[in-house]
Amino acid sequence: MARSRTPGHSTPTTLHLVGPTGWTEVPATLSYEVGDPFAVRIAFGSGDTGGSDGITWLLARDLLLAGLDRPAGDGDVRLWPARTTGDVLFLHLRAPSGEALFELSRTAVAAFLRQTEQLVPVGSEAAELQVDEELEALLSGGGADPGTR
Repeated sequence: MARSRTPGHSTPTTLHLVGPTGWTEVPATLSYEVGDPFAVRIAFGSGDTGGSDGITWLLARDLLLAGLDRPAGDGDVRLWPARTTGDVLFLHLRAPSGEALFELSRTAVAAFLRQTEQLVPVGSEAAELQVDEELEALLSGGGADPGTR
């Protein structure tokens, strides 16, 4: 079922891919939509959250919030603040094709998250989900038929 576009907030940013001999700047966009209130998208490269020119990772907003102050996450996505400086946040992403370690601005992520909290306060995400409407559409034949996949 196609979702209609909902209000949200996007912030362009630059991440630094940490390599063996230095780092490489990687343009990215942090995006949040009210219709998907638990998630934050990070679109890498020239694509946006709806584009196909880049790679997009989906992260829990709670994970980003926790990672601002302490190590957070397990497995494929982990975040932690640097011990030596107050403005560096490390983001470690792991996929079957490899893994990457990024540095990003803790201040920029915190400002982005404050904007998301203006849209949907932390703890009230479930109220934004339209589960009843989605279920009604599925049961009335207005949604995707799982039997046709």
